[in-house]
Amino acid sequence: MRRSRRFTVAVLAAATLGTTLSAPPALAAGGRPALGIDHCTDTACHFDVPPGTYDVRVVLGGDSASSTGITGETRRSLLPATAVAPGERVTRAFTVDVRTPEGEPTGADGTPGLDLVLGGAAPALADIRVTPARHARQILLVGDSTVCDQPGDPYSGWGQQLPRYLRKGLSVANHADSGESTVSYLRDARLWATVQQRIRPGDLVLVQLAHNDKTTDEATYRANLEALVAGIRAEGGRPVLVTPIVRRWFNADGTLNNGTALLVNGLGVDHPAVIRSVAAAHGVPLIDLTAKTKALVESLGVEASKALYLYNEKRDNTHTSEHGATVYAGLVREELVAQGLVPKGKVRVG
Repeated sequence: MRRSRRFTVAVLAAATLGTTLSAPPALAAGGRPALGIDHCTDTACHFDVPPGTYDVRVVLGGDSASSTGITGETRRSLLPATAVAPGERVTRAFTVDVRTPEGEPTGADGTPGLDLVLGGAAPALADIRVTPARHARQILLVGDSTVCDQPGDPYSGWGQQLPRYLRKGLSVANHADSGESTVSYLRDARLWATVQQRIRPGDLVLVQLAHNDKTTDEATYRANLEALVAGIRAEGGRPVLVTPIVRRWFNADGTLNNGTALLVNGLGVDHPAVIRSVAAAHGVPLIDLTAKTKALVESLGVEASKALYLYNEKRDNTHTSEHGATVYAGLVREELVAQGLVPKGKVRVG
């Protein structure tokens, strides 16, 4: 692939500073060469690799001040914008899940291999190495459209933004899918049966399903959650139940204390309450995202909270903007660390 002059200068400068880009390639697992910067243009990289989990090491910076962020596959945020001073270099690393379909499990297959996009105000990539991950842990996500890898702007699920907060050694396998309830998720072989096959002992599996259980009675909803918990544990995984993000639906007094906002369905089933009950009864870690997002949205108020959702773009008070999804993913990250589910050293602050 063609590389621009600016890209060539960045490569030469990195070599001058001790990053030996022209040296023989490092060896990956099995003696195969690590894939490097020759697979990149000045805006993107493509690596022809089979499905699997891969470690990505990048060296960022150039002769001028730069700011580089990296997304991959179906618009997943893998590295937040990272500022580097002129003439300096910084190294960052992350682990990425490559699969088919690359985004929503019931969506399009996407492009084979690993695709990365270089963003930020002034992107500058000096070096990159992609190798098969040998000791990575997975965080698998089971959820709906508020969690999934959304295929197009302006939508974004919080699971799509969670990878940006994780360092090398932790990958996010987002199997959330738009429109799914506990009933449909368990029934579709592309969803639950596929997730079960991917669970390895010790993997975390975060479950947030409620928005589409509009006609599910309480006994069925509870039984479905219990089936998911039991199925995760049967594979050696560690279930984590997540209450749903609130809908941005204010009362006249500026609170969200109503069934629409707090996910109480037409049958009177209080989804967050049932999730809390199942978690307590079965000793499952709970991330109370309903309570956390409620507190945040109420604190921001009617106007400022619009930016978290797609109100301005779509008059949508359920689905999050990229900003909102990033903020909500940060809440999940905080709870994963606070509850000891993920080591503090494995997460990024921003």
